[in-house]
Amino acid sequence: MWLFVKDAFLSIVKYAEDPTALLVRARIKGDIERIFATAAVTETSHADYRFRAVIPREEVARAIAEEARKINYTNFKDSVKEEDRHDAYMNCWSIMWRLQEQRLKQM
Repeated sequence: MWLFVKDAFLSIVKYAEDPTALLVRARIKGDIERIFATAAVTETSHADYRFRAVIPREEVARAIAEEARKINYTNFKDSVKEEDRHDAYMNCWSIMWRLQEQRLKQM
């Protein structure tokens, strides 16, 4: 699962060593801690996601629900205040918009 929030981007996948936990990954230092304040984050320079933390599944579920409860904007893109993060998110938005248009043409 990819999770884009206004101040963090996370990749969340199963943790092979413990089915009760998930592996939360980030590309940007501090993104995991913005959502999981007490996470024990490790840095791995040889992996595609440099920052990682193993977090119990239930804690991940609660944090995602809390992020949904905190939504106070009518336009997600406008809520992203970091210029470089905004630009990266816009690139993702543009690619997904193009996919939408491509699929509409196939209908």
